[in-house]
Amino acid sequence: MVTARDDVDPLTAVESLRTALDQARIVLPSLGVDVGSPTLGLVELGRVRPGVAMRLAEALRQGGGK
Repeated sequence: MVTARDDVDPLTAVESLRTALDQARIVLPSLGVDVGSPTLGLVELGRVRPGVAMRLAEALRQGGGK
């Protein structure tokens, strides 16, 4: 089980998420580091089409038991 970590570099988190999404053949076009909140280190997931959201939900359901 992966736990939340506040010490992760946002760029590292973005690249890790992008890699995992690529493996599931899911693209979040706006995925990146949120430049508007540098002190918070937020990751911007952005907007996606409904079909992409459904594929992401399915991928999460399939991997949820791991």
